[in-house]
Amino acid sequence: MQTEHKAPSEKKNKKSLSAFSILFIILFLLWLISIFLAGHNFTPVTLPESNEVVSSVIAPSLSTLVMAPFKSFQNSINIAVFILILGGFINVAMKTNSLEAGIAALVKKLKGKELMLIPLLMFLFSVGGTVYGMAEETIAFYVLITATLVAAGFDTLVAVGVILLGAGAGVLGSTVNPFATGVATDALRGVGYHPNQATIITVGSILWLSTLAFCIWYVMRYAKKLKQDKAFTLLSSSEQADMNLYFKADNSAQLNFGRREKIILLLFAFTFLIMIFSLIPWGEFKVTLFDSWTSFLTDHHFGEWTFGDLAMWFLIMAVVIGIIAKMLEKEIIDFFIAGACDILSVVLIIVVARSISVLMGETHLDLFILDKAQSLLKGLSPLVFVPVAYFIYLGLSFLIPSTSALAFVSIPILGPLTAKLGMDPNIMIMIFVAGSGLINLITPTSGVVMGGLQLSKVNYSTWLKFMYIPVLTICIMNIIILTASMLILT
Repeated sequence: MQTEHKAPSEKKNKKSLSAFSILFIILFLLWLISIFLAGHNFTPVTLPESNEVVSSVIAPSLSTLVMAPFKSFQNSINIAVFILILGGFINVAMKTNSLEAGIAALVKKLKGKELMLIPLLMFLFSVGGTVYGMAEETIAFYVLITATLVAAGFDTLVAVGVILLGAGAGVLGSTVNPFATGVATDALRGVGYHPNQATIITVGSILWLSTLAFCIWYVMRYAKKLKQDKAFTLLSSSEQADMNLYFKADNSAQLNFGRREKIILLLFAFTFLIMIFSLIPWGEFKVTLFDSWTSFLTDHHFGEWTFGDLAMWFLIMAVVIGIIAKMLEKEIIDFFIAGACDILSVVLIIVVARSISVLMGETHLDLFILDKAQSLLKGLSPLVFVPVAYFIYLGLSFLIPSTSALAFVSIPILGPLTAKLGMDPNIMIMIFVAGSGLINLITPTSGVVMGGLQLSKVNYSTWLKFMYIPVLTICIMNIIILTASMLILT
């Protein structure tokens, strides 16, 4: 058994590029590719923002490369402010010791049954994924979930797996997710085709539940082996040291878990529940109960909140928790600022990741690649068409990790092409959803992936090592389900 694990010294010497270095290298390489492809033509496309017709790759200047992160910051200001305020909120709550005491009480209660946390949490995250595309919102949970699962005897990889694979399985099998299937169906309507919601929800549910079942099995299998033998961990020595430094509780200290701590813990949970329910598109379900009760606070109906609304909600609740904990005004402010500082690296990672899409949009490299992808699909039978389309979306999603942006530029082109070839364009929507959902579990161009790993102190190379089996398995499962669906409906 000893040969299966690297010696501690070997793990300690292992070095990995930082998330920032990986992203800047990708940004630079795409800039070079844009220079090389400058002037190459593609089928003319009308840009929706300006109604300008474009038909060739534009040669980028040095300033295109240099200014891409800054322009990304401008475009990402809402989520940046949300994450900074979230960091402040979490730190204020952590300083009350209520969360640590609550985690200790939960772990004590679950003694011997800690594994049951994994399927429960993964299912809940997956519901958020399939209903409203829970992605950036998961950033709010990493610190707490990681601390809880480490206290339960697992490692930080289990925590990342629970969150990323849980929510990711839901997004991969989006049913009513407005940022994936919603944008895609609207895009298909825009070019004269009428989507079948029953088909989309049925195929989406099959993709969601089958992927979730496998992901739960995989994470639980790793967690169970880790429980039996701590040396089974894939974490390097430095990652284990970070885990012990940031997430291991001091068991020698007896934390009080009295009435005040319980109230703070309930308020903490209530804050996140409001976040979750405020993002569910209630209008899609014809639910009007929540229409206006929050408009006095944020000017938006419940179910239509943005990252700006969420940021102010977390700010208010940070102050409320600080007051209940009897903190001084200066303590609340100092703890809040310190928490925002701690999470600043995540904000910067998300900004740099999104700058890749900015560069590709300015040079039209994304449209060029999409046009070439379209030509690969012409004349293929369903048995070949589905796998090729799926792999095309894997590549497109690496370059355009935003599902809404990818749906907007690709479905008006690939949807009609599918129909003209005598196949169901609804399945093309699900090929897009599944392909982008899979690649967004591992792509370094996703701020959600890199930000989550940064918060849980897991190296990107370690995550890839953990994910190569799930990626291959999910890929095969998706292709089988999508191909069978296309054959049945064609």
